[in-house]
Amino acid sequence: MFSRNKDSEAGNTQAAATPTPRKSGGRSAPSLISADVVVNGNVTSGGDIQVDGTIEGDIRSVSLTIGEKASIQGEIIADDVIVRGRVLGSIRARRVQLASSCHVEGNILHEALAVETGAFFEGACRHSADPMSDDSKPGGGKSARESIFSPSSGRSDAKKSTPSGGKSGIMGGSPQPADAGKSDK
Repeated sequence: MFSRNKDSEAGNTQAAATPTPRKSGGRSAPSLISADVVVNGNVTSGGDIQVDGTIEGDIRSVSLTIGEKASIQGEIIADDVIVRGRVLGSIRARRVQLASSCHVEGNILHEALAVETGAFFEGACRHSADPMSDDSKPGGGKSARESIFSPSSGRSDAKKSTPSGGKSGIMGGSPQPADAGKSDK
């Protein structure tokens, strides 16, 4: 129309219609798992994941955000993890943030850990220079539930009796002297 011939117009139309591939170095929008989605199995992503639904399996990603209504049962491995919902399982990440609305039952292996007031966390947390490596697995390769609640961890539901009638000095009972039952005769 503006002094172009028909051959060059056809070539430009075809070039404009062909999408240019994006370079993988740039950040894209996170993958979303919405509130009505239940995943049974492992989830792996080379990018960011935002979970608002339920995942019963392990998650591996660059960045993971767990929404307030989300529930995850499995191991999490990521560079950055923000937990606002419920996690039953271990977390291995460079940076972990536990929000005030979170409920975490499991071990955390991290480079940096931030815990907001009101966050629920039951488990062990341990600093590691490289939490992402397989050698750094908490509990010697056991799952978080096994390492926290196994008999070998030293925890037991059975009550242990002590010489002070079931109360130890540490827990508020008064310790008895070793010679309390002996007379001076």
